[in-house]
Amino acid sequence: MALLQCQSLPGIGCSGIALARARVQQCLAAASHAPLLPPLLRANGGRTGRSPASVKAGNAIGFGRRGRRDLRVVAEAAAAKVTPVSPGGVSISDVLWPSAGAFLAMAALGKLDQVVAYKGVSLTIAPLGAVCCVLFSAPNSPAAKKYNMFVAQIGCAALGVLALSLFGPGWLARAAALSACIAFMTITGATHPPAASLPLLFIDGPKFHNLQFWYALFPGAAGCVVLCLIQEVVVYLKKNFKF
Repeated sequence: MALLQCQSLPGIGCSGIALARARVQQCLAAASHAPLLPPLLRANGGRTGRSPASVKAGNAIGFGRRGRRDLRVVAEAAAAKVTPVSPGGVSISDVLWPSAGAFLAMAALGKLDQVVAYKGVSLTIAPLGAVCCVLFSAPNSPAAKKYNMFVAQIGCAALGVLALSLFGPGWLARAAALSACIAFMTITGATHPPAASLPLLFIDGPKFHNLQFWYALFPGAAGCVVLCLIQEVVVYLKKNFKF
């Protein structure tokens, strides 16, 4: 039968007819997923001069175009949500003001060292260097909150004095003081990592032993007062003088 059909259509081979049938079947399959009538035809009551097969084929073509348009819209929306990172994301002022604040802080503590030098103690201690980094480079972090800073500084320093008086200088006092500091900051919710080094500084620093429990206020908490004042200046400069 197929051979007779091929012979009855001169100029068209069997392969061409098979290909045409396959394309019609694809159009009909796509049309089954699309609306039977486009909006314009529904408005006219569904009346049209075309055959049902041509209507289905037109719906399939329209569905394909709408699908491609929808995909393009989704791709453009997804691309719009991607925020490109500029190579110069950090401005000069973001670098200059915190760095200048750290320089001024250490200079001020150094000047205060000259005032208290006769007592053999110092304000320029390593924990305050870590506090400078927190206050000036991450002023909005939990460790930079005033409550966390002062509660942790005072409490951890006092725990260092207590550990030394109970266990004497050595590894046991250091271990007990550090574990007590972590427990203290967890219970009070005052997380301030630089304060955890104050007990170790006291246990290993004989020049601070004469302070006894005054070490809870000096040099840690006293130094933080100076640093907080300088931090306010740095934050103001970063907000109002950007370049």
